[in-house]
Amino acid sequence: MPTHPPDKLLIATHNPGKVREYESLLADLPIQITWLDAEGIDLEVEESGSTFAENAILKASAYARHSGLWTWADDSGLEVEALDGWPGVNSARHAGPHASDADRTAILLQKLKDVPPEKRTAVFRCVVALATPDGRVWTTSGSSRGIILNEPRGSGGFGYDPVFWVPEYERTYAELSPHEKHAISHRGRAARRARELLLKLLSD
Repeated sequence: MPTHPPDKLLIATHNPGKVREYESLLADLPIQITWLDAEGIDLEVEESGSTFAENAILKASAYARHSGLWTWADDSGLEVEALDGWPGVNSARHAGPHASDADRTAILLQKLKDVPPEKRTAVFRCVVALATPDGRVWTTSGSSRGIILNEPRGSGGFGYDPVFWVPEYERTYAELSPHEKHAISHRGRAARRARELLLKLLSD
């Protein structure tokens, strides 16, 4: 590890919703949180991996080399069991480069229109990768199970949150408070594990 711990951590995303979640999660760590837009980084990293872990590592490693900063990247997505795991690693891309969250969700709901509620089970998965500019990488993961509704509910969150129903809360991700969502979400679970790892690395 470096003699002096890094004073800044790059979150490798352009998504302000994701940045807000991570800023909250990492608020008490002795490191400044920044992100691609704040650093003026417009490098695009192709997510060519076949798994969430491969894509997270690709992004973290590339942005760490490019920026010279320790970098936190994640890849996450929705695996719908009735669709054989689709959209999976293509969750953010299956509708094309300029599609909105609503566009992607509409396509998902169309594919599930004839699927009964008991068959609409799904798993959100997330892998977080931490990378240093000199090429070291660590990963953590998390998952969360739910059911895909027939139509969106709630105004919070982003992505597929409005149609991802959490049975134990009887609400969608988009209807949960940020605190509630952090506690059970795939990203929250992966991120808490990555946070503990990062804390250890910073203290070594």
